[in-house]
Amino acid sequence: MTSGINPTNSEPSATPVVPLYRDEVEVSGHIIDSLILPKVLDIITAAGGSFQIKTITIGHGRNDPSYARIEVTAPGRALLEEILSHIADHGAVPVAQQDCRRAAADMDGAFPEGFYSTTNQRTEVRVAGEWIAVADQEMDCGIVITADPPAARCVPMADLRRGERVVVGHAGVRVFPPARSAERDGFEFMASDVSTEKPKGVIIREIAAELLRCRRENRNVVVVGGPAIIHTGSGKYLCELIRDGYVQVLLAGNALATHDIEQAMFGTSLGVHLEHGGIVDAGHEHHLRAINRIRRAGGIRPAVTSGLLTHGVMYECVRHGVEYVLAGSIRDDGPLTDVVTDALEAQRLMRSAVRDAGFCLMIATTLHSIAVGNLLPASVKVVCADINPSTVIKLADRGSFQTVGLVTDVEPFMRSLVAELQAAAPARSVPHEAPQP
Repeated sequence: MTSGINPTNSEPSATPVVPLYRDEVEVSGHIIDSLILPKVLDIITAAGGSFQIKTITIGHGRNDPSYARIEVTAPGRALLEEILSHIADHGAVPVAQQDCRRAAADMDGAFPEGFYSTTNQRTEVRVAGEWIAVADQEMDCGIVITADPPAARCVPMADLRRGERVVVGHAGVRVFPPARSAERDGFEFMASDVSTEKPKGVIIREIAAELLRCRRENRNVVVVGGPAIIHTGSGKYLCELIRDGYVQVLLAGNALATHDIEQAMFGTSLGVHLEHGGIVDAGHEHHLRAINRIRRAGGIRPAVTSGLLTHGVMYECVRHGVEYVLAGSIRDDGPLTDVVTDALEAQRLMRSAVRDAGFCLMIATTLHSIAVGNLLPASVKVVCADINPSTVIKLADRGSFQTVGLVTDVEPFMRSLVAELQAAAPARSVPHEAPQP
């Protein structure tokens, strides 16, 4: 049979008509220079939809916002809903506004099907025709609405209780992606850029300036630290930062505290003497002996009070009222009495500790950095200094896109940071918390 000729007595085959579904959204703010608009359009086409820009107004000055109204089209209602949900995370709000939909949780510790999964960006929900801010912003949570007066907050899955009203779907939810500041920020916090060839001196000066600003404005600085701080002999620099009032919260694990205390009691870390670098006879036992002494004393604070622990990072935390949370892991020796071995409880304590964070400095710890990154809103500036570039890449992949990575060894980074701070401002006497008996 010749191509294009129909069999006898047959009708020409009709091309099936695929119904198209449409909706209009709008985006506003610094959508051009922050690349929000091209990102939204790319998501639409990559997902199999199409778009038509119905209206666009571009701000002329750096402080002037822009606006775009976009018609989104997709060959299927489910696909259209999926596209709308993805672009909503970048600030695209449906033109036809409606209140957010809510469903009651039918059990503890699990959201209703179709729940709205939060980002780390500032979010509002529409209730009774009014937009209200979502409190305790955090990624990978649900949004619970309470009444009289209406309020909204992010709630982790494990903390949800039966009967609480949870937002479902994306209708009535709008997200505000961070816009680039009109004044150039030396960190360029809008995007992660991991490179071993970055001008480290410039970035360290910017970090020092940020720490000075936080101290001057009484904003909390959170340090997330790994045991390499102690192994490399950098603990003394962290002590300097604590004494000079640059650290308000320390988040770490059993290892950092253990090797810090080992160094204070025996002069070693992992059995290696930090002064001369030699391996000490039976030094491999020192960390366990240090843990044992602290456990016998009843914890780190009682060890400081009794004079058993006389220097080091944990000593300075106690003396200067720095809040610390030590989260446990399956591989911990001991662990120290202060280590929180319940993972969910440790997460709750960490979440509370970072609630008022103004700046976060992550140093040489992959898993702890990712865990804390998950808890921080996008508005908190983050610097991650690590010899392994994949740490910062993983942070960005998990959504902590405000993180700036500095690929460097711990000791020269800490030494340079302290030197910059000492050159920029004299040390000040910070009131310390007297150890309690």
